[in-house]
Amino acid sequence: MKALVFAAGLGERMRPLTDTTPKPLLRVGGKRLVEWHLEKLAALGVREVVLNTSWLAAQFPQALGDGARWGLRIAYAYEGGTPLETGGGMWNALPLLGGAHGTDEAFLLVNGDVWSDYDFARLPAEPAGLAHLVMVDRPTHAKHGDFALDDHGVLHAEGPHLLTYAGIGMYRPQLFDGWRDIVAAPAMVEGKPKFPLAPLLRARMQAGLVTGEHHRGRWTDVGTPERLAQLDAALAQSAAST
Repeated sequence: MKALVFAAGLGERMRPLTDTTPKPLLRVGGKRLVEWHLEKLAALGVREVVLNTSWLAAQFPQALGDGARWGLRIAYAYEGGTPLETGGGMWNALPLLGGAHGTDEAFLLVNGDVWSDYDFARLPAEPAGLAHLVMVDRPTHAKHGDFALDDHGVLHAEGPHLLTYAGIGMYRPQLFDGWRDIVAAPAMVEGKPKFPLAPLLRARMQAGLVTGEHHRGRWTDVGTPERLAQLDAALAQSAAST
């Protein structure tokens, strides 16, 4: 299994911290945010990880190297000076993940700017459809949820109880088959398409091809300096009590 870590965002809400440091390289609980993910991926048995980068991209290989310290092989998918959003970023990374003229094996995705106690081993190595997403209860700072999960583990674009996508999941490269028929006229940046992933997921949900699960444990979208400080304090308290 391979993994993709989203690490290309500008981190605008995290400024001024992200003026000089990419958000996934900010420290919390004594290590960089992305290092929490790399440790869990290595423990799962993942050996090849792709990081997509854009903002302050040179800092990632300087901080993480080739991944050998975790028993990983890290490849960097540079998007250019402008991030390509989630859909464009995944599309840009597909050749390094085995998709787009390579193999069609599913890969694990995790956002580099979230923290969770979710166990990656719970993810299905072979999703029933084109993607399997981890969902969490809508945090208080979110104005609305993302998708609805039914009793059969199938996700829907609409529903009476919308959950929040945790930024963790398993994806098949085939998710992008015919994507240009779904994402009309995407913006092009340095010859690369820039578009969000959500419209593609919603289209696949209409066909019942996206499953999910509800994680009721700890999860934080580390989107502001305040949430970073709160998480750091919580992790320090947890460490002190063990």
